[in-house]
Amino acid sequence: MLVSNVYRPTVFACRADEPLADVARRMIERKVGALAVLDGERVAGIITERDLAGALASSADPASEEAAGYASAHVETAALDEDARDVARRMLEAGIRHLPVDDHGRLVGMVSMRDLLAVETWAA
Repeated sequence: MLVSNVYRPTVFACRADEPLADVARRMIERKVGALAVLDGERVAGIITERDLAGALASSADPASEEAAGYASAHVETAALDEDARDVARRMLEAGIRHLPVDDHGRLVGMVSMRDLLAVETWAA
């Protein structure tokens, strides 16, 4: 099965300069565990629940600290035409749970381990 069959085709994102409190609020409202961090139109990183927990553990002020300061700057992506099992394997090896989905250089959504687990459940 291809990523195009399992990913969430909605881009959930925040600005690089957005306060962590707003980022957390958006994740809760959207019921997602990660957001793409945008610097203008460019994907500058990805911020996850784990990143937010790390920020709080380091005594960051959620009202003033910015997303870019806690986001992972190295962003792996998945392609729409990539095999979902290959993507799951890459995610497991890298220890990550969310990947932005790229369509010829354009961010089109996100795929999570939960999405990929659903594929295995359907296939059983």
